Amino acid sequence: MKLLTVLLTVVNDSMGVVSSAVEPRVEETSYFKLVFAVNSLWIIIPLILMLAFAIYFFVKKLMVVNRASQEESNFMNNIRDFIHEGKLDSAVALCRSNNNPTARMIDKGLSRLGRPLEDIRTAIENEGNLEVSRLEKGVSALATIAAIAPMMGFLGTVVGMVGAFHNMAADPNNFNIGTLSSGIYTAMITTVGGLVVGIIALVFHNLLISKISNVVYMLEVRTTEFMDLLHENA
Repeated sequence: MKLLTVLLTVVNDSMGVVSSAVEPRVEETSYFKLVFAVNSLWIIIPLILMLAFAIYFFVKKLMVVNRASQEESNFMNNIRDFIHEGKLDSAVALCRSNNNPTARMIDKGLSRLGRPLEDIRTAIENEGNLEVSRLEKGVSALATIAAIAPMMGFLGTVVGMVGAFHNMAADPNNFNIGTLSSGIYTAMITTVGGLVVGIIALVFHNLLISKISNVVYMLEVRTTEFMDLLHENA
């Protein structure tokens, strides 16, 4: 029994040595090293440029939209007081001292005083549409990037896999599964990059659209308040 136990111990130790010897060593490679693989640069570089543009445009447009949504807390109350007191020049001066869509829209309405109320409303709404168009200008570029980036990434992956299988077919005698798998996961890096850029651009686009919608709602409320004020004076 002791001899059998010793033999089993020796066999187990030998199997452990063999298994550790044949176990493949997987070299850890960072994602960023794979990103700058030579075969994928023709896709990665445009993706990086699109990401840089998306970040720059988002920050710039976000600042514009935030400024557009700001107004004095008592702006409409002051406009109401000036109109009730007949101080139209003071109301116009107040509008022109505030650089925001609401003030420009009310200023347009004040410039039409004396005309029919429907004409005044039309003038205000036209000015509001122009302000919204300025805010929305260029936002569609983010939606375009969100749609194109994943497709470009997938294109890079397909091209890379075609190249890997072509090399395997051209020299089947020297076929190496390691070389094939290396070519495939290097090519798939472009899909990851495309998805990352697309997701970021989509989030930026939706955030801007949401904030612009809030500004549009605010302009509609101010238009209603101003027209109600004119109806009171009429």
